[in-house]
Amino acid sequence: MTEESGLSQGGNAPKKPQRKIPRVEQAAILLMSLGEADAAEILKHMGPKEVQRVGVAMAQMQDVSKDDVTYVLNQFVEAVGGQTGLGVGNDDYIRAMLTQALGDDKAASLIDRILVGGNTTGLDTLKWMEPRAVGDIIRYEHPQIQAIVISYLDPDQAAEILATLDDKVRLDVMMRVASLESIQPQALQELNDILEKQFSGGSAAQTSRIGGIKRAADIMNFMDRGIEGNLMDSIKDMDPDLASTIEDLMFVFDNLKEVDDRGIQALLREVSSEVLVVALKGSDEAVKDKIFKNMSKRAAELLQDDLEAKGPVKVSEVESAQKDIISVARRMAEAGEISLGGAGEEMM
Repeated sequence: MTEESGLSQGGNAPKKPQRKIPRVEQAAILLMSLGEADAAEILKHMGPKEVQRVGVAMAQMQDVSKDDVTYVLNQFVEAVGGQTGLGVGNDDYIRAMLTQALGDDKAASLIDRILVGGNTTGLDTLKWMEPRAVGDIIRYEHPQIQAIVISYLDPDQAAEILATLDDKVRLDVMMRVASLESIQPQALQELNDILEKQFSGGSAAQTSRIGGIKRAADIMNFMDRGIEGNLMDSIKDMDPDLASTIEDLMFVFDNLKEVDDRGIQALLREVSSEVLVVALKGSDEAVKDKIFKNMSKRAAELLQDDLEAKGPVKVSEVESAQKDIISVARRMAEAGEISLGGAGEEMM
């Protein structure tokens, strides 16, 4: 759904919202406009991270105006009007994510509908679990098994799982992740089968190429700043060249100044102004200038006013906001929507 246009079909144009509605919020408004059964049918075609993002947006939503709903629905109709299908086909099903985002009562009926007939496999089941629970499952496994599991999961979840492990284990696992380029399909199948015995999964995973230095860098991007720094120091002690390569591949907030203008404009459409203000409180002038340059004059002035009016912000809040934006940027890059440009040049 685009955010600039939105004429209703067969009627008057809905009022354009006074604020920019992020696309994840548009998706949340659309789903909340549907009945539970229809919303469940849509959600079951989405992956864990997508469900979590939309679920959080639903939980935080309040006082949605009629004009906003009309605008979003017309945007959706316009976006899919020339298509023959929505192009969905993912078999991942929602689990604890909706409960966490919406609470037990609101999520219960959706979960009941979506989980019927689910066929999540052993390794994929881990993607729906809390990081600490996954950490407990692999805590006493061989480090190579731990490395395979960590490499298989999404980088942000992998980072949270590593944070639950001891320092020495964390270092060993990360070194193995960086050196892991591929795994025999049969070995991955056996690991999947073992997990399926615990989770009652369905078909086996097919991926055989996982891990590598780039994967290690992706995981490091999502780690808590303190854990990331200590782990990088330990890697430097063991293998300075490897540490340097990982650093070169990491994408940090300051690297946004290397993203082209079209990419920045697309990214800004996905980020709320509240998160952006907090993130920019801890950024250098080059990043701020890049952001301001890719906004309308009025929007840039409002953002500057918000930055000046914003009082002191905790470093942890700035880091959290910056990582939220980095996560959106990486997701868009993986989807081919933007190019992140050069690799990280400096550890923040």
